[in-house]
Amino acid sequence: QVQLVESGGGLVQPGGSLRLSCAASGRIVSIKTMGWYRQAPGQERELVATVSSGGATNYADSVTGRFTISRDNAKNTLYLQMNSLTPEDTAVYYCNADVRYYIRGSWSRDDLDAWGQGTLVTVSS
Repeated sequence: QVQLVESGGGLVQPGGSLRLSCAASGRIVSIKTMGWYRQAPGQERELVATVSSGGATNYADSVTGRFTISRDNAKNTLYLQMNSLTPEDTAVYYCNADVRYYIRGSWSRDDLDAWGQGTLVTVSS
């Protein structure tokens, strides 16, 4: 009933940049916190950055100063601008959103901790 679809991943050289997007769709009432997480091969999923509905941001120490998270509330879309990429940033990046939505076939509401399918970012020369 709610879908998150990421895009923008790919192969980039060290020092390069990429911009990830995540579009939320469905019978959405509102979205509170949105965030990006990543999982490198053989490692656990970790927080990259989050942004509240009011625009307050939080970053992992490893990306502070290099990555910028933002959102367009009118479009229910989340972004991650990644600069000065290093091989250590190689991972599958996942979008996450705390979504309130209308239950199918009714006007009742429910909350969902939604995840996208992930997009692969590879930093390599």
